[in-house]
Amino acid sequence: MRHSLEQGVPVQLAEILPTLASELQELLNNHGEAELAAQVSELAIVDRCRCGDDFCSSFYTLPKPKGHYGPGHRCMDLDAAEGMLVVDVVGGKIAHVEILNRADVRRKLLAVFP
Repeated sequence: MRHSLEQGVPVQLAEILPTLASELQELLNNHGEAELAAQVSELAIVDRCRCGDDFCSSFYTLPKPKGHYGPGHRCMDLDAAEGMLVVDVVGGKIAHVEILNRADVRRKLLAVFP
């Protein structure tokens, strides 16, 4: 079954990017963020970043805010082995995963969220 944003169906991260989901979970655990790591298996991608940069593979797991995230926001650089991986957390929930310079992830995201 092909998922798409037009269908209004969030897509499970582990379904379309299982290797990234495992990597994210491991990196969060390595940073002492067991509660966030536990969220990864249930994370749904609601949309991809639409900045237009060809090196961007970022996605939202909560609806994109209008403006800044505001209070309760923190940002964590997870020191990925490849590219850059930064997680935005709002109120204890993963809201956005910024991924740069990961063409494999970008290809899969574009296929699901054109």
